[in-house]
Formats: sequence, structure tokens, C-alpha cells
Amino acid sequence: MSNRGSASPAVALTIAGSDCSCGAGAQADLKTFGAFGVYGLSAITCVVSEVPNCVEHVQAVKPEVLRSQIRILFENYPIAAVKTGMLYSRPLLRVVAEELADRLGMFHLVVDPVMVASSGDPLLKKDAVRAYQEELLPLSDVITPNLDEAAVLLGRRIASRRAMDAAARELHARYGAAVVLKGGHLRGSKAVDILCDRHGVREFVLPYLRGRETHGSGCTLSAAIAAGLARGRSLSASVEAAKKFLHRGIARQLVWRRGKKRTGAVRHS
Repeated sequence: MSNRGSASPAVALTIAGSDCSCGAGAQADLKTFGAFGVYGLSAITCVVSEVPNCVEHVQAVKPEVLRSQIRILFENYPIAAVKTGMLYSRPLLRVVAEELADRLGMFHLVVDPVMVASSGDPLLKKDAVRAYQEELLPLSDVITPNLDEAAVLLGRRIASRRAMDAAARELHARYGAAVVLKGGHLRGSKAVDILCDRHGVREFVLPYLRGRETHGSGCTLSAAIAAGLARGRSLSASVEAAKKFLHRGIARQLVWRRGKKRTGAVRHS
């Protein structure tokens, strides 16, 4: 859509899976970009049949289709920030790394290393973890793992607030990127996230909201950070605004009656 005759908004790109329930994935990212006044673009990695309590089917796009999406968007839009979400497989992750490496310095790169859905269903093939570690994370400006994802990347469990600091510092030292480590899985009275960058460690704390649906919370947080960076905010200000935005969203969640979670393995094709 043309925006001639008025000041153009900042542009951000999400490279992620498509969530048919629109609570996570590219749809959640685009909603978040819009809420921050950012024009959102999407390059879809997978079509995912899911609702908050169940992932039923994952259909990956062909690597050449993903590459075409990324290339045509960069050729036609002034992308100020890129946020990656569900990348699913090593071939898709490699395409993303190759295309972004060719354009480093043109945008802020926020990597959310999506591995498992809130329902517990896997969203990343096992052989793709090394590709994250070797090919994509070293390119990133910011990485936003939750505690489970950080544990996979570091090879150890993170079970305390003190362990969070150590994990964030190690990830920052290893990849050279700022780290936003999400501590919601600790389940205390407060929801604590930490930012570790060259300035040290900063804590972001809000009350923990119990009994709430958190499907898509990680997607929303990382997309909000990317939106802030796209608009020229500092990283610290972007993280603070993102956390407050997510907290409001969880507090005001919409609820529909849903069926029971289906049993059985996720179908992949």
C-alpha cells in the first residue's frame, strides 16, 4: 500500500511461522509492529496448524520460497529491523543466515530462538540447534531466549535468578549480542527479565500474572523490542516498553472456549 504524501513509518520484518490462531508467530509480530506504529512485513517459514493448547501440523515452505520472500522485501522496503521467530529446520535457518549476512549493518537483528511452543510441542528440529549457534546467533544484535531455550544453547539448566545472570553474561560473551533473558518460567511472585549487554546487566520486573494464557508471549516481546529499535529507541528503552506492552496484553487477555488438547505426535510435512 502506498504511503505517498505523508511521512513513512519505520519498517520491520518478521521471519517466522504462520500461526492460524493469530496469537503467536508472524501474526502476533505484525499486530505488535502495528501497535508500535511500525509497518510490518513478513517472510513465512512454516504454516502451523495450532491453538494455544495444541500444535497439530507443521508444513514448512521450501527454502527457495523463503529466500525469495526475504530478497523481494529487502529490494522494495527500507527495513530498519528484522525479528526472527520459528525457523524450524537447518535448511531454512541457513537461508535466513545467508540472506541477512549479506545485508548486515542495514538493520537491527533481533533473534528469538524459538524451539518449543507454550503447549510443549517442538517447533525446531534437533539438527537446527547447531545452525542457530554457528550461523545465526553470531549475526544478531539482540537474542531473546526464555530459560528453556537458554538451557539448550548453554547445555545446562537455569533454575534461579542468580543462574539467569550467569547465563545471560555467558551468552553475551559467546555471541557478542545483547541478551534479553526471559525469566517467566521461574514462576515466582514477580516476572523478571534481564538485559545483558556491554553496559552490564539490567533487571526489568513486573508482577507475575498467574492463571493467564501466555501463548505467543515470547513472539510479542521480541517483536516489540524490534519495533522500538526500528523507531530509533535505545535497546534499554525498547526492552522496557516491550515488557510493559506484553504485561498489559497478558492482563487483558481474550478468552474463548476451546476443545481439549489433542494427543499424539505433531504432523510434519
